[in-house]
Amino acid sequence: MRLSLFLLTALSLFCTAGIAQTIQQNSGWLFLMNTTKINNKWGANLDVQLRTADNWEQLRNFMFRPGLTYYINNKNEVTLGYLLNETFTQSIGASDNKLTEHRIWQQYIYKHKISTILTSHRFRTEQRFIERNGTGDLFSQRFRYFLRFIIPLKKGQNDFEKGPFVALQNEVFLNLQNKDELNGHVFDQNRAYAAAGYRLSKKVDIEAGYLNQTSKGLNASTMNNVIQLALYTRF
Repeated sequence: MRLSLFLLTALSLFCTAGIAQTIQQNSGWLFLMNTTKINNKWGANLDVQLRTADNWEQLRNFMFRPGLTYYINNKNEVTLGYLLNETFTQSIGASDNKLTEHRIWQQYIYKHKISTILTSHRFRTEQRFIERNGTGDLFSQRFRYFLRFIIPLKKGQNDFEKGPFVALQNEVFLNLQNKDELNGHVFDQNRAYAAAGYRLSKKVDIEAGYLNQTSKGLNASTMNNVIQLALYTRF
């Protein structure tokens, strides 16, 4: 009963309030994530993402995000990193169809188990250097909170090393600085995600799922229906 209530609470995170004047989009994301432990205290991570435009018409985003991690202990870690985000547009009259954003980011992750469910909380701050068409570049800061559950489907596993699983996660984004230049609101976006996956070994996970991205804009909001394929590697 307690587990059922817990799962119901987790699923409730996937519900977002309806927003008037919402633009519907459909896209695909490819997500590649690697974490490498250098020693007991230090490690490196890298995620690379490719995202399509609406209706999979073209490549819209290329994201490259390396980071250096310090492991406080088995449950707590902190990371400092950089991100390159290239957005490919089709703006009429633009001299260049690519906009570049650079970010510096810091994060803290806390990991624990609830019964057999692997749970992780991620708190991230970002300093964003945003290139814009027709206006000057913008500096902004943002906060993100991410909650993820990995639920093994095979019974009797104290340590989940291999087999099928379900992944549930939610992430909320809040504007901390210069929100009036972005969308005029503290709330930036929410991403709710559910996936089926398979752990091939301690080092490799693959998963495929649906991500609902709700973003607040200046004049209208966008609901992006995303099919995501993800590969996680750990060394």
